[in-house]
Amino acid sequence: MPSGLPRRMAGRLAGCLARMPRHAGNGGTAATGSPKVSNVAIQPVAPHFADLVRFAIDNKVDLVVPGPEQPLVDGIETAFRKVGIPCFGPSQEAARLEGSKAYSKEFMARHHIPTAAYKTFTKFEDAKAYIQAFKGEYVIKASGLAAGKGVLLPETLEEGIEGLKSIMLDSVFGEAGSEVVIEERLTGEEVSVLAFTDGYTVIPLPAAQDHKRAYNGDKGPNTGGMGAYAPAPVYTPELSTEVKRTVLQPTVDGMRRDGFPFVGILYAGLMLTPTGPKVLEYNCRFGDPETQVVLPLLDDHCDLADIMMACAQRRLDSVPVAFKRAFAATVVGAAKGYPGTYEKGKAITIPAGLDSNVTVFHAGTSVVNGQLVSSGGRVLAVTGVSATLPEALASANAAIRKIQFEGMEFRTDIGHRAIKLLETRTKAGTTYADAGVSIDSGNLLVEKIKPHVKATRRSGADADLGGFGGVFDLKAAGYRDPVLISGTDGVGTKLKIAQAIRKHDTIGIDLVAMSVNDVIVQGAEPLFFLDYYASSKLEVDVATDVVAGIARGCLDSGCALIGGETAEMPGIYQHGDYDLAGFVVGAVDRDEVLPKLDSIKPSDILLGLASSGVHSNGFSLIRHVTALAGLDYASPCPFTPPVAGQTLGEALLTPTRLYVKQLLPVIRKNLIKAMAHITGGGFIDNVPRVLPSHLGVSIDATTWPLLPVFQWAKSAGGIANLELARTFNCGIGMVLVVAPSDLGEVKALLTAAGEAVYQIGHVVDIKDHANGEPVHMVGMEAAWGQ
Repeated sequence: MPSGLPRRMAGRLAGCLARMPRHAGNGGTAATGSPKVSNVAIQPVAPHFADLVRFAIDNKVDLVVPGPEQPLVDGIETAFRKVGIPCFGPSQEAARLEGSKAYSKEFMARHHIPTAAYKTFTKFEDAKAYIQAFKGEYVIKASGLAAGKGVLLPETLEEGIEGLKSIMLDSVFGEAGSEVVIEERLTGEEVSVLAFTDGYTVIPLPAAQDHKRAYNGDKGPNTGGMGAYAPAPVYTPELSTEVKRTVLQPTVDGMRRDGFPFVGILYAGLMLTPTGPKVLEYNCRFGDPETQVVLPLLDDHCDLADIMMACAQRRLDSVPVAFKRAFAATVVGAAKGYPGTYEKGKAITIPAGLDSNVTVFHAGTSVVNGQLVSSGGRVLAVTGVSATLPEALASANAAIRKIQFEGMEFRTDIGHRAIKLLETRTKAGTTYADAGVSIDSGNLLVEKIKPHVKATRRSGADADLGGFGGVFDLKAAGYRDPVLISGTDGVGTKLKIAQAIRKHDTIGIDLVAMSVNDVIVQGAEPLFFLDYYASSKLEVDVATDVVAGIARGCLDSGCALIGGETAEMPGIYQHGDYDLAGFVVGAVDRDEVLPKLDSIKPSDILLGLASSGVHSNGFSLIRHVTALAGLDYASPCPFTPPVAGQTLGEALLTPTRLYVKQLLPVIRKNLIKAMAHITGGGFIDNVPRVLPSHLGVSIDATTWPLLPVFQWAKSAGGIANLELARTFNCGIGMVLVVAPSDLGEVKALLTAAGEAVYQIGHVVDIKDHANGEPVHMVGMEAAWGQ
């Protein structure tokens, strides 16, 4: 067992195991007093770790628990797995979450896990040019392992350039600095969340906060940690639920789906930003000093060895894991001069009879000639456990004062932020935020979406937010005798897929498309749009992505986004769920309103404009087919996706097409008699809505290609052809009725606008239909199969 493992873990495991040898160890593990614990002087030499493996085999070791990150990154898990010994820790591939910051950032982007915006660089000049152009504060990180020292927070451009030079050119961190990550600097409270995982199940431990600075008041140089406490009061139950849903479970699921199941302890360093929790970094093992406050909170009835073995054997859900309703606080005693140069070999005196709720953890200690002495910068830590955080802090502070070694330094204000927060909560009384509604989050959202909304300005609207109502100057739009046409819609259960894969940047386009396509079919130009966004808890970044998509849809449709409503409704929605509704108003001169029912005649031509996929209707059936096929939305796409490499969920989220700008010129030339937006109900229910009651249509399914998504849905779900035609758009998102004499001009105008136009059928007298139905589908078996 590597030396980075705290004495607390050694003592806890010793109570459950027959014998527990530890590689290297320290003075604490040497002095546990347990015959089951022994230090072993074997170096972990990568890549095969031959001496450790041989020792483990010879001594019938049943479980290996690597402590530091380097052996995990070097592949120690594989070395022991090859000889059949379970290892509580991730594989070499999975350990890249800590071993490469560039890899971890790319992983988070791919799996939609919230983190700071970033770019990676391997060339100094490229990185230098990036920070010279960067607006705002940023962080520079060496991508590889740098013993916790590879993060720079420059305050000036000169500091940033010098930092890049030291990492990339002077190689102060060696090979770890051959690649750097530059990311936006996040603000807020930092917390550390550790979780047991077997690659499937995730069980978080109580969240901890530590103090990195060497001196009181969070001043002085950064250290490995001068103290910590758990559970952190700032980390509410609601945040815990959100982090498991948006960070921990998606990380474990994403690693497994990428082919590298993560087993062991997943450590997520988080920043609680005003827009929600975001990942600062991952570690692939227990952290220090967080472990000294989270493991003491493991319930006494829980067996740590059983939990670790269950993780290693992929059966974590088979063992009990629970935590005490208590607090823990630890204070680190460091050598004088730490984190700079310091002396070693100082005799340490730990008095007998410390309170029973206090544990002394050894770090930089060793036993020389029977005397416990210091051998590192952070020498030891003292943890107190009690019913309240102030009591736990008092126990730890009182105990560390009883320990002596020459030059010992420690902070006396560990937990000061938490204590202040608790006092503030006591004095402030109940607030709207306590009930689950954050006015501050709503205001922050408005500020973040203003640039997106402003981009949708057009004649008649300035697209400013903040008033009680949106304003549109109809006179400025230039109509002679205008009639207003309105429409409202949502996006149905397509939302469930966006929420499942945490991709929210295109669903707003769908919302706009569903409404503006409905008003364009009546000949109206969309003028302005309003949205409604409702959730249990407002996640500002999610809502910003949604509204940015709405603004993009408005911009592409030529209408202004002039307002909206954001509602937080705890208890109505589940955490992570939200709902959308959109409302559009358009205008058309009175004599140009569509459909022109009196002019539609048998033999008029039906033109179809291509869809992009399912659009936003029929997703309840698509989700049902997905379940029947045994797939989830992270599965590789089972049909040819619109973009190579997309998952099933990403392919299904392809936005609904907007038809406004390409249709308006044709409408204004009076070349279209009627149009039908093919939404829920497919051809069967939508086309008759724009026809006189005595007319119908004949539609030939052989005249356009059935898109791959519909081919898959039909095959995987066993969907009959007629059901397909009355549920989905089947590849045609808009149907136009035009006179035969205008066919050439209409096709030419639309083709010039980039449209794929198909001549899909014609208007008929309904009495000519054998079955008397308004829509007669032909060629389905030939085009779509049985």
